[in-house]
Amino acid sequence: MAEKRVTLSESALGDLESIREWYEEQGVPEVGERLLLEILEHIETLADHPEIGRIVPEFGQTFLRELIHPPFRIVYRLDPGRVRIVRVWRGERLLRLPPSARFPSPED
Repeated sequence: MAEKRVTLSESALGDLESIREWYEEQGVPEVGERLLLEILEHIETLADHPEIGRIVPEFGQTFLRELIHPPFRIVYRLDPGRVRIVRVWRGERLLRLPPSARFPSPED
């Protein structure tokens, strides 16, 4: 299998920045920095193994997957030639979309 390009959406970058800021506000910036490095290392594995994540249970779409990096969910879109990280959220947070929203499949 060819290596896929891994990109991060603006929302995922914002999530990572929020994580860093939260740990900084708690007085343990080194914990936040360590977690961010671990999350980014976990994301890097997707270039060679894009299908290692489970299908996001809330949506049941084969192209929308997630890696679990406790306490976070790394949600990504699997597209032809690319993996796009869309969110990095706390594990207990459920993903929800407005009823009118839909994720187009990679074939759309």
